[in-house]
Amino acid sequence: MKNIAQVLPQNLMCFSHLRWDFVFQRPQHLLTRMANFCNVYFMEEPIHDSNNEAYLAFSKRLDNLWLCVPHLPAKISKQQTNALLTQLLDKYFQNKDLEDFAFWYYTPMALEFSAKYSPKLTIYDCMDELSAFKFAPKEIKDLEKKLMQNADIVFTGGNSLYEAKKNQHSNIYPFPSSIDKNHFEKARKTRIEPEDQITITGPKIGFYGVIDERFDIELIRSIAKAKPEWQLILIGPVVKIDPAILPKQSNIHYLDQKSYQELTGYLSGWDVALIPFLLNDSTRYISPTKTPEYLAAGIPVVSSPIRDVVNPYGKNKLVSIASSVEEFVEAIENELQSKRKTEWLKRVDAFLAQNSWDITCKAMQKLMLDTMQNKDKISIAS
Repeated sequence: MKNIAQVLPQNLMCFSHLRWDFVFQRPQHLLTRMANFCNVYFMEEPIHDSNNEAYLAFSKRLDNLWLCVPHLPAKISKQQTNALLTQLLDKYFQNKDLEDFAFWYYTPMALEFSAKYSPKLTIYDCMDELSAFKFAPKEIKDLEKKLMQNADIVFTGGNSLYEAKKNQHSNIYPFPSSIDKNHFEKARKTRIEPEDQITITGPKIGFYGVIDERFDIELIRSIAKAKPEWQLILIGPVVKIDPAILPKQSNIHYLDQKSYQELTGYLSGWDVALIPFLLNDSTRYISPTKTPEYLAAGIPVVSSPIRDVVNPYGKNKLVSIASSVEEFVEAIENELQSKRKTEWLKRVDAFLAQNSWDITCKAMQKLMLDTMQNKDKISIAS
C-alpha cells in the first residue's frame, strides 16, 4: 500500500502574506514538516525593488523547501503588479504538470494572480480573520469567499475561527496552535539567559510576539506603573503602529525581535509570561501559538480573555485569565507567590502530551489524502 508521501502531489506551492524570515509561527512549523514529504515552494508577497524586469528569486532553506520572492519594478499599480505576478507564474509552470502540485493558501489576495491555475489539490489554511486586521485590503472578504469556493479543503487556526467559518465550506477542520514541545522544554533545563536580559534584575514578566494593533499598550503601561519593581520584557517586532506611542518606563525593556532558536534562553529567565491582547475584531478569532509554547517552557501564563485561550487553557486552570489592570496585577502576584508549581506542571504536561506540530501535520496530510481520493472518485464517476 502506498504511503501518504507517494500519493499526495510531490510539489506544494504556498502563497503567503507573511515573510518566511519574520516571526517563526504556524506556516513555518507546518511547511518545514510538509517538506519531509514533498517539495515546498513558499511564495511571499512581492518586493518592489527591481529596475525594469520582474523576476522570481529562489533561495533554498531546507533540502526540499525553497523561498520564492517576486521582485517587481517600483511605483507600479496593483493591476500591473498582479499582471506581472501572473506572467511570472506562467513562466514558472510552463514546463510543469499542475497534476503534480498542491496550492496552499494563507492569503486570499493571492487569488488575484493564481486563480487561473488548476492544481491537483487546493488547501486554504485560514490561520486568522485577516479582514479584521489593520490595513486589510478592501477586496479580501470577496476574495476569501472565492477561495472558499475554490478550495478542496479548509483548515482553521483555532476553534472559534472554525465556528465562524464552518458553514462556508463542506470540508473544513479546526487545527488550533500546536507546539514543538522538545524545543520549548529547553527553557526548563538550561537556565542561561542572553546578555541583554541577564543584567535585568527583579521579577521578570515577559511577552514575545508581534507588537501591533492587537497589543494592549495601556495595559503594559499600567502594570509597569503599578509595580515598578517588576521588569517587563517585551520581545518582538513593532509593526503597523507608531513605536513612539509605546510606554517608556524604566522597568519596560524592549529587546527587539529574536530568532526562534533564541527564545528558550529568554524564557528560561522569566517568572511569568503574558498574553496582553486587546479584545477587538482583530483578536476575536485568534489562537495564540505562544500559549502552549509558554506552558511547554514551564512558565505560568496570565492572559486577557481571548476565546481560544479561555477555552481550553483557562477552563482547565492552566492559564490565569484577567480582564483589567487590577486583575492582571493580582494574577501575576499570585503566580509569583505560588507554591504549587510542581502540581501545575504535571497538569500542563498531561494536557500538552498529544499537542505537537508533528501530530497536527500528519492529521492534515491524512485529510488532504482523503480529500484528493474523494475528488478522484467523483472525477471517475462523472
